[in-house]
Amino acid sequence: MPTTLTSTQVERYTRDGFLSPNTALTREEARSCVAKLEAFEEAVGGRLTADGTDPRYRSRTHVLLTWVHALARHPAILGAVEDLIGPDILVYTSTWFIKEPESAAIAAWHQDATYFGLRPYVHVTAWLALTDATAGNGCMEFLPGSHRLGQLPHRAGVVASSVNRAGQAVVGQVDDAPAVHAPLRAGEFSLHHTLLLHRSQPNRSSGRRIGLAISYVPTHVRHLGVVHKTPAMLVRGVDTFGHFALEPAPAADLDASARAAYDRSYDGYRAAYAEQVALEKT
Repeated sequence: MPTTLTSTQVERYTRDGFLSPNTALTREEARSCVAKLEAFEEAVGGRLTADGTDPRYRSRTHVLLTWVHALARHPAILGAVEDLIGPDILVYTSTWFIKEPESAAIAAWHQDATYFGLRPYVHVTAWLALTDATAGNGCMEFLPGSHRLGQLPHRAGVVASSVNRAGQAVVGQVDDAPAVHAPLRAGEFSLHHTLLLHRSQPNRSSGRRIGLAISYVPTHVRHLGVVHKTPAMLVRGVDTFGHFALEPAPAADLDASARAAYDRSYDGYRAAYAEQVALEKT
């Protein structure tokens, strides 16, 4: 029996491919995280969305920053994830999805699984809102039940102003009539299946829309890459399989050990991701 989610919620996730909203943080805790994010942005030279800021800092900061690591291990999130994929859990990656005020940034219809190279298709993404995410500022839209279609063909580099680095979109027309918005209050999170089609529209508001997407996989999952073990962090349970290069938790924000671990983490993940994108083009 599930311990955090109800049986009805688990059944809904199985049927629809997503579950939203769920609560992790208070609004005050979310505001505190935004302040920490802004301090981090100042430390690295500017907003994570700015052209002059090193783009790698959008990804995998759970390896670099103690407070992001704490979010990735938040009991409310891990409890819900455990009810969906079991007790032995890895964070495969995390990504900041930020839309600046009046930003044209979008995500086209896509599936997270496309370039991750993970099998089986069981990974779940928790999208944690640190500011309110609304239809007006570009919250996510889900296509209920679309995860049952399996992996669909995609193309990279075809979406202008994409919040996804690869600029990917599913090939062909998508019937979006059944699509539903998934608004979140600051501190809430959604959960969605790796094969669920989802997208987001521009931010037409005067405030930043800030979210952190955390991708969780059970330890039995494998990566299809042939070059090396890809990095991942054990956040609950035990890893008896050894399919990934396990990462250390940061002991202090931006210290030498965390920076070295982050460099290895980022380089390993990007190499694995690029390999999967390249395979699409062959």
